[in-house]
Amino acid sequence: MTTIARALATAVLLLAAGTPIHAQTPHQAATQFLPIQNEPAPKLFVDQPLPGPLAKRAVAIIPYRTENFRILPIFGASASDVSPRAGHLHVSIDDLPWRWADAGGTGAIVLTGLPTGEHKVFIEIATPEHEVLGGEVVKFTVPAIDSAHP
Repeated sequence: MTTIARALATAVLLLAAGTPIHAQTPHQAATQFLPIQNEPAPKLFVDQPLPGPLAKRAVAIIPYRTENFRILPIFGASASDVSPRAGHLHVSIDDLPWRWADAGGTGAIVLTGLPTGEHKVFIEIATPEHEVLGGEVVKFTVPAIDSAHP
């Protein structure tokens, strides 16, 4: 086999195998496996409770989503160094003195058993060490439900 034929065969083999022989570009997408440099600020978006379950069963399903922040069950100082940034939610109802942490990342807060009337839910994003980074308030009314209907 001549030198030219070997060079062509090698080039075809490399192209067919999909070997990345080009340099990485700055336009490559971020991955959860590598730290992100200069992460943008986290954002929390909270919607009103879904109208169907609220009207039919007095169940408040409050959808939420985050940007530049993952909801994960990680806590403590060492978890604060995770990149991309992660943490949990703090949820409180009607200005009561207690709240709870939600680390499930389900995309919704579900509340049942609330009495009929006006309610206010405060949802915050927090670091693994409970430092609050931002929050949103949702106000809604739980209707009276006829107990004769399932």
